[in-house]
Amino acid sequence: MPFRSPLIAFAIACLGGCAAVPGTEQHLLEDTLLAYAGVIRWGNFEEAASFVDPETLKAHPLTQLDIDRYHQVRVTTYNDQQAHIVAEHEVHQSVEIGIVNVNTQAARSFIDNQVWRYDAKEKRWWLVSGLPNISAR
Repeated sequence: MPFRSPLIAFAIACLGGCAAVPGTEQHLLEDTLLAYAGVIRWGNFEEAASFVDPETLKAHPLTQLDIDRYHQVRVTTYNDQQAHIVAEHEVHQSVEIGIVNVNTQAARSFIDNQVWRYDAKEKRWWLVSGLPNISAR
């Protein structure tokens, strides 16, 4: 029987890919990935920036131009793949994001290759790859 809820399917897929992450970190990762997916699906990029690693934001601050660009699109799809552990406290996830430009109604999709790192001191996962680059062709 097919899954009736994409969130249930995602949670099950994430459980399989996160098996080597310790229990508490695994739950935090699952919660973080679900919360981040939710804010991106709603197009709330300012809130999504709160998931980005502070060092990444320091190196690549979110400019007013970036914010204006994010306001010009609506997210139509967020198809996440299973997260993969690549190192201790580091997980990669590929996500296909579909967007529509609100001014031109042009639709397109792109792959967002996310890198997540666990911060044991803060007890949270940070997105070190930054927000999706909606300008990329």
